[in-house]
Amino acid sequence: MIIDFVNYAINGALLGLLYALIAMGFVVIYRASKVFNFAQGELVVLGGFLQWWMVVSMGLPMIVGIPLAFVLAGVVGLLIERIFFARLVGESVFAMVMVTIGLLVLLRGVVLVAFGPQVRPFPIVFPLQPLVIGELMIPTNLLWGGVLTVLAAIGLSWFFNRTRTGLTMTAVAEDHQVALSMGISVKRSIAFAWILGCVLSTLGAVVFLSGKSLNFLASEIGFAALPVALLAGLESIGGLLLAGVIVGVIQGLATAYLDPLVGGAVGSVLPFAIMLLILLVRPTGLFGWRTIERV
Repeated sequence: MIIDFVNYAINGALLGLLYALIAMGFVVIYRASKVFNFAQGELVVLGGFLQWWMVVSMGLPMIVGIPLAFVLAGVVGLLIERIFFARLVGESVFAMVMVTIGLLVLLRGVVLVAFGPQVRPFPIVFPLQPLVIGELMIPTNLLWGGVLTVLAAIGLSWFFNRTRTGLTMTAVAEDHQVALSMGISVKRSIAFAWILGCVLSTLGAVVFLSGKSLNFLASEIGFAALPVALLAGLESIGGLLLAGVIVGVIQGLATAYLDPLVGGAVGSVLPFAIMLLILLVRPTGLFGWRTIERV
């Protein structure tokens, strides 16, 4: 039926916007350091546990506990930069990427040691009842997540394109040594990017985990958002919205119509396949910057 198709498409688009929100963490850190953060999913889980700790474990009201969790997430981002990346200024991109892989393992271990492997109930931030419009059923958390994603994309686009700090972060990503020679604080720019990336990951945790169960396996959302980040191009904030909608709709329709035919998994794999096909034609993604080098 047409109404089922529309329902799957709308819910898929909203899920894709959630992926776009998670992918913003990839883009923010990449635009400041040219480093692809493989630990993005673990940052989402860590942000989720910080909120659980504040609201459920400590019993603080959500209006107090969730903002405090955002502050703690920012502190974690600053600590990550100071401990692991401050010493790598001017080093190769490969060295920084390897550090993010080590960070992935470390954060997962920290979460397991601090909170244990058991499943935790995440606070119900958004109403559990879906929004019903005629025969359409839209999950409330994804609807609010879509609104937050659009607002975050507008704010970040303005920040990177119109503010001195945002333009400085972009300059730092181009070449650390050149930025240092121009008197730009590379460490400060990278630190701010990690703070912003951790805060965005915590925001993504609010949307993704509201009313659900929380454990370290929730980090898989980071890999689910990977096709969105690469499809949009790792420099484009606004492009994440379109890429997220494309990936989400494809995944939603494939899950609804193709998975029953082949026994599952098509909805999870197809976005990656389409991403690879597009990257073969345009390696920088749909909206990534083309680099012109003179030889």
